[in-house]
Amino acid sequence: MLETSARLLRLLSLLQTRPDWTGAELADRLEVGLRTVRRDVGRLRELGYPVEAAPGAAGGYRLGAGAALPPLLLDDEEAVAVAISLRTAATGSVAGLEESAVRALAKLQQVLPSRLRHRVEAFRAATVALPGAADPEVGAGLLAALAAACRDRRRVRLRYRGRGGVTAREVEPHRLVHTRHRWYLVARDVAKDDRRVFRVDRIEGPPGPPGARFTPPEEDAAAYVAHAITSAPYAYRARVLFHAPLEEVAPRTSPGAGRLEAVDARTCLFTAGSNSLRELAVHVAAKGFDFEVLDPPELVPVLREVRDLLNRAAARSDPGSG
Repeated sequence: MLETSARLLRLLSLLQTRPDWTGAELADRLEVGLRTVRRDVGRLRELGYPVEAAPGAAGGYRLGAGAALPPLLLDDEEAVAVAISLRTAATGSVAGLEESAVRALAKLQQVLPSRLRHRVEAFRAATVALPGAADPEVGAGLLAALAAACRDRRRVRLRYRGRGGVTAREVEPHRLVHTRHRWYLVARDVAKDDRRVFRVDRIEGPPGPPGARFTPPEEDAAAYVAHAITSAPYAYRARVLFHAPLEEVAPRTSPGAGRLEAVDARTCLFTAGSNSLRELAVHVAAKGFDFEVLDPPELVPVLREVRDLLNRAAARSDPGSG
């Protein structure tokens, strides 16, 4: 039988691995009687862990949420995952998280066993940030407020910066969606009675206090955002038929770059927008599959220009061409 302190840690670990346990299950895992389980649950409560109990034959124990954050027990893989996530968050696109992530990472690394510290250090040493244009940042507080409104199904008022300036919007927030570069809010615009996609970095200030409740629609928010951001009012919209199966083309594109749909087992349709025909031409050609342009016809002569440009570059760069 485990000593009391070791048994308490084992009990805490079990309670953190799944939502509900019966007393008999815990007693069996700990190799003790039900009375000992009840005493150990009482000791955890004295230490600040909010262990909830349901009476009766079908009752049991669960670890609830308390007023303060008690210590957590993590296995090796969980600890490494948390450490790497914190390091990534320290250079992420959510403003205000960097300092908190660094503090939390320092606390975690202080108590990591050497075998795990070496794994986290190997990740740090082997990765570098690629310099480039900074992604628009959003505040952690704003994201938290929007997430709470989505969870509670409450209307909120926003100040949104669009093409016509900053306007007040009352919305019913359905879901937050994150791409590699931006955060989006899928919400119903109450005044326009229409579902919209809002860029979170264009929301100014905190949202207003929660308003009336609403019932959100059942939807695939990620697919809706992917469609919305690839069908935005660009100067040019392209429809390209790839002569390759969807499963081969999909790994070379992303939801933010365009919409990809299977036509049949051997072809797929790619829809994308851009303010530059040349960028469209290069982007499509770079995927490396045979294709044909369905729309717009203006893209075809631009493809010829890009072809000629590449041919000239290849001729100049080939030592045997002269």
